[in-house]
Amino acid sequence: MNTRSALGRHRLALLLCGALVAVAITASVILIGQQPLDSASAAPQLSADSLTDADGVIREEDAVSVFDEVPAVTNLDPALLAAVRTAASAAELDGVRMQVNSGWRSAAYQQVLRQDAVVEYGSEEEAARWVAPPENSEHVSGDAVDLGPLPAQDWLAQRGAEFGLCQIYANERWHFELRPAAVANGCPLMYDDPTADPRTQG
Repeated sequence: MNTRSALGRHRLALLLCGALVAVAITASVILIGQQPLDSASAAPQLSADSLTDADGVIREEDAVSVFDEVPAVTNLDPALLAAVRTAASAAELDGVRMQVNSGWRSAAYQQVLRQDAVVEYGSEEEAARWVAPPENSEHVSGDAVDLGPLPAQDWLAQRGAEFGLCQIYANERWHFELRPAAVANGCPLMYDDPTADPRTQG
């Protein structure tokens, strides 16, 4: 046997084994480093089943008055709530009943609505025309209220400014916010939809 050839083959085998071990260690390190990222990206979405009245949820079958003592109403900004209640009393004198379809919302509730909107409209871009993210939502801050039914919306379109209540978005006839200056100057021009509102842009 050629001793030099045997030593060469032995050294080659050692080099190959070392290379395989290095590749295995590198692959393990990469996989371990990726695990937290994969876990974060796979975080489960919030479920509507976990929401309650305490999140500001108003069920479709509920007819919530602006005078009801429920979180969706009582957690509204005090000035907005006072204006809405004053307007509702005036509307009653005209034979128009006003109810709250949605008012204050928890961040979790807003996130669920955003998730549902993405599914319904097919994209984040289209969903943004209807539902703001929690961090930019006027509902989460208590500064917006969705009012109905249709006769009440028509009444507010004509007389809401008297109480500082203004429709903010052209595509949401139910969404009202407090604009105190409207009492003297009328409501400002509406945005086409929430994507045109600088407040929703973060």
